Amino acid sequence: MISRDDAPAPDLQAATELLRALASPVRMGIVRELADGDRRVSELVAALGVTQPLVSQHLRILRNSRIVVSHRTAREITYSLADDHVAEIVLSAIRHTQE
Repeated sequence: MISRDDAPAPDLQAATELLRALASPVRMGIVRELADGDRRVSELVAALGVTQPLVSQHLRILRNSRIVVSHRTAREITYSLADDHVAEIVLSAIRHTQE
């Protein structure tokens, strides 16, 4: 797991980066919303009760981390999860805190 020079194994480093990208209530909320399907920014704003610039800022972090992808249709951009694994992590974390 830990190499001789005390650097984390690449898989542990990648997992840490994933969790770091999720380490925000707004980003976890976005993932929870996207677990139910594609959403436009305006839909995420309404669901999360935060401002459009804040949602856009967090979407940028999630896109840069390859957690979320965007799709353009004419003038409309929708967002979706790159895969369902991240939704499982977020939804499990939420369930865990409710136990």
